[in-house]
Amino acid sequence: MNRRFAETAVGAVVLAIAVWFLAFAYNSSELRPVKGYSLTAKFNSVGGLAPGNDVRIGGVKIGSVVDQRIDPNDYRAVVVFTVRNDLKLPEDTVAAITSDGLLGGKYLRLEPGRAAAMLASGGTLKNTRDALSLEDMLGRAIFLLSEGDKKDERKEEKKEEKKEEKKDEKK
Repeated sequence: MNRRFAETAVGAVVLAIAVWFLAFAYNSSELRPVKGYSLTAKFNSVGGLAPGNDVRIGGVKIGSVVDQRIDPNDYRAVVVFTVRNDLKLPEDTVAAITSDGLLGGKYLRLEPGRAAAMLASGGTLKNTRDALSLEDMLGRAIFLLSEGDKKDERKEEKKEEKKEEKKDEKK
């Protein structure tokens, strides 16, 4: 009986330590949504941005993405996000959807402008930049490379034509 009680007591202590560790990790990490005032921004493509993703300025988390929906009038993606109450953003702030590395998740990057007027709660950012997917970037790079190859081919053809003209002139 004594041995069983000791095993139960040790198990309870281990479980309590695990719960404490999880609570500490949750509170010290930035997983919780940031409380603050709400803003919206419209994008043609959100490219994997989801509710719960970070809103950052200069790499520092200042808010959270709260909701996404489609505007039925212009069929653009509407992103609703929060910003900490102690930060007031100028009206000309730019919102861009950015990747957190090559294989990382997406976040909403804000680039504050210089306007004197500040956005109020419920305001809308007018300046946005859509998400660029890896496929889009690779496609652009391949297109640019293939255009460069075509230019090189044209230069070679012109050189050959000039050589032929010089040979014809000598004859």
